[in-house]
Amino acid sequence: MARSTRRRNAETEQMIATVTKAITEHLQNGDSVQLSNLGVFEVKKKMERIIVNPGTGQRMLVPPKLVLNFKPNTAWRTQIKNDSTTE
Repeated sequence: MARSTRRRNAETEQMIATVTKAITEHLQNGDSVQLSNLGVFEVKKKMERIIVNPGTGQRMLVPPKLVLNFKPNTAWRTQIKNDSTTE
């Protein structure tokens, strides 16, 4: 990335760190983050659930948790899908 922007590696690393920190802060506050031409990051809450160990049949309770979700925008998703089918 440093080469394509013609900046020093240290500058590029600082820019990426700054953007990552800002995205993280917004996600921690419960906001979704939309990056143009890329997609949307959001935090979703998975509810408490019961799972069954297939080997033992033992039932276990999985506590609720927060998970990071990313949904790419339609144009990007289509481009990736089309590129993967041409290989």
